[in-house]
Amino acid sequence: MQAIRKPKRCVSVLNNLFRFRISPNSSPYLLPSPKQLCTDSKEPTTSAPIDAGSSNRKPINLWPGMFHSPATYALWEARSSIFEKPINLPNGNAPSLSKTPSKSRTSIFYNFSSDLILREQYRNPWNRVRMGKLVEDFDALAGTIAFKHCCSEDGTTRPLLLVTASVDKMVLKKSLRFDTDFTIVGAVTWVGRSSMEIQLELTQSAQGNPNISNSPALVANFTFVARDSDTGKAVPINQISPESEQEKSLWEEAEQRNKLRKKMKEEQHHGENRDTARLNALLAEGRIFSDMPALANRNSILMKDTCLQNSFICQPQQRNIHGRIFGGFLMRRAFELAFSTAYAFAGAAPHFLEVDHVDFFKPVDVGNFLRLKSCVLYTELDNLTEPVVNVEVVAHVTKPELRSSEVSNRFYFTFGVDPEAIKNGLRIRNVVPATEEEARKVFERIDAENLSLVKKGGNLHVVKENKCTEKTNI
Repeated sequence: MQAIRKPKRCVSVLNNLFRFRISPNSSPYLLPSPKQLCTDSKEPTTSAPIDAGSSNRKPINLWPGMFHSPATYALWEARSSIFEKPINLPNGNAPSLSKTPSKSRTSIFYNFSSDLILREQYRNPWNRVRMGKLVEDFDALAGTIAFKHCCSEDGTTRPLLLVTASVDKMVLKKSLRFDTDFTIVGAVTWVGRSSMEIQLELTQSAQGNPNISNSPALVANFTFVARDSDTGKAVPINQISPESEQEKSLWEEAEQRNKLRKKMKEEQHHGENRDTARLNALLAEGRIFSDMPALANRNSILMKDTCLQNSFICQPQQRNIHGRIFGGFLMRRAFELAFSTAYAFAGAAPHFLEVDHVDFFKPVDVGNFLRLKSCVLYTELDNLTEPVVNVEVVAHVTKPELRSSEVSNRFYFTFGVDPEAIKNGLRIRNVVPATEEEARKVFERIDAENLSLVKKGGNLHVVKENKCTEKTNI
């Protein structure tokens, strides 16, 4: 049996791993003031990057849960001073400020090229980047940016509860190399009365490699909302004053997304009965599976036969600064279940393409019994050499004592399939809904992603809007 290492050595390793570096003239929370974003050829100057492999541990009564990624620890360290010295203001109100996006601009650096301990924590079984961990870090960085925007100029802030409301998009634009350094940078791009949108970009360090460009490899848009920490009601936050052309362009894009979200909610609320023809057409093949299973298309499969699920009790080690379960942790668990679902469905290890959308409906508390249920919603088979699998994961907070179960989150992920497996004869099947509820979920995502239904070989298939050549009239 291998001898146990001496405790002092373990402590030394942990202290080296979780060391957070701050410049001498900066406060524990606010990083050095960044310069404004620019649109010329120069790279925009940002706050000093936060080292993802270093962080100090706070006293246990001031620190959130354990077992998160080292980057998450470092980010929470950067804003933990807010909770060490809470500010008492009448009714939790303070004058709102107007800030430029550069004031909230923050970056985090992953030294994967030389920090082997850090790299090991982000390695998956195929020696690639563990995307679930990056998704968790994106949420933590977005939260830090939200806090920086809502704080006052002296580094203090009102007692606000800032929570993730949704993730509109997280798109992988090119493959990630595991042997190069990463930088994730983001800033507030749009602000409403009590909500804000934050855009994050991940870039890889070229380090002289001509195969790596400086363009963003992963882009995400997070929406955060502010609530009063005592009443839970929406409260106004600092407004935003975009200055550069790039900042103004990002604000306009975010404004359009916000209007589109409101429009889609209204259409879903008032238009539930106008899709009868589309529903009947989509359910036609599902009825064959139910009524004449021997004659059903062998290249199709019922949605219910693609489902997986897992359950767990939410532990205190998984909490965030507010004492509730960290949204990034929920996104990571959902991603890993979605990956497993796509893996079991396709018969080959999938690769991540994008997070289509994430909704946070209700908070998840420590001690909650959480059930994650997943299924393949649809597949895109218009290009058989590059099939796409769309997976839904729904989180339910279950309370056996009250015999109740409520949906807390919905996650939508898109995966590709290994091209080598496709070349070797692997075929991806078409997914068919069997109930009206399942069909409505498919249409909701098809409309949100600007997809269309095309009839091929007597069956309906989901295709990209710009590739649609034989649209049905449904």
